[in-house]
Amino acid sequence: MIRMLGIETSCDETAASVVALDDSGRPRILSNVVLSQIDDHAAFGGVVPEIAARAHVEALDGLVEAALDEAELELRHVDGIAATAGPGLIGGLIVGLMTAKAMASASGKPLIPVNHLEGHALTARLTDDVAFPYLLLLVSGGHTQVILVRGVGDYERWASTIDDALGEAFDKTAKLLGLPYPGGPNVERQAARGDASRFTFPRPLKGEARLDFSFSGLKTAVRQAASAIAPLSENDVADICASFQRAITETLAERVGRSLDRFRALYPDVTASALVVAGGVAANQAIRATLNTLCKRHGMRLIAPPIALCSDNAAMIAWAGIERLRAGLQVEEPMAMAPRSRWPLDEDAAPIIGSGKRGAKA
Repeated sequence: MIRMLGIETSCDETAASVVALDDSGRPRILSNVVLSQIDDHAAFGGVVPEIAARAHVEALDGLVEAALDEAELELRHVDGIAATAGPGLIGGLIVGLMTAKAMASASGKPLIPVNHLEGHALTARLTDDVAFPYLLLLVSGGHTQVILVRGVGDYERWASTIDDALGEAFDKTAKLLGLPYPGGPNVERQAARGDASRFTFPRPLKGEARLDFSFSGLKTAVRQAASAIAPLSENDVADICASFQRAITETLAERVGRSLDRFRALYPDVTASALVVAGGVAANQAIRATLNTLCKRHGMRLIAPPIALCSDNAAMIAWAGIERLRAGLQVEEPMAMAPRSRWPLDEDAAPIIGSGKRGAKA
């Protein structure tokens, strides 16, 4: 039996969880408490780092206590404390990691700093017991990547975005159209009642051999279409959202399809091959349906975690801590580790040319 307390504070969710691996090797989520800060940031149309950090300070102690209570455990009963150490907003990371360090020091429990992206990468092993190797499509507000997952701590990035992340494209489109924060779910709701054939938006990088993504040109096309017919009616907004979402799903099908071809060629003997989709944007039902169709065409399985485990949560951090503990991959001198705003899963990946951003490989 291994019981891990997880702490997640990388962005605008304060979260604590206890996950156990029982004697038969079956994982169980004993608690998963998440406090969203959506209302705190809604007036600003996006996450304000200083507000997020203060909210983490105010909420984290109570959430840790609630997670332990729900799991019917005390701190002395857990076998380790896993906390997100990066990537993310540095203020929030400091709050979570310093809290975990204090608890580990006071209790004598091992501290396991976790890469937030690894939490997403390994969630499918918590929910579906997927075997290595598998392919990961990570789609969130800050990342759009295709990563080969060969094992715990063993990752190879195959593709990334050269500009905006997919979640960022959804949020910016929502803001452009006057939709409330958070943008992604509101764009999806509008798209459900719109005419996806009314506007013809580009499919960025379509036909290119490289596996990377680009979404800034699509975002520009949306702005131009909206400006051309302003002021926008409710039907106009719905039709733009539907057309935008169709462009996104078709772009993902073409781009990700190339990565699936590469995976099948690299691992022809892996019969239970899978594509795992993770990150907040993985909650989008149209994207899930498109990826499911794509996987069936390639003879692969799509694994999409439950909605509650797609967005930021501490259960995935606790589980990554268990995976690292079992694999003997603890960080040397974890109490001395500083939080990292940029922390790529594939440390050896070259920066993406064309992104123009610091730490584009993160």
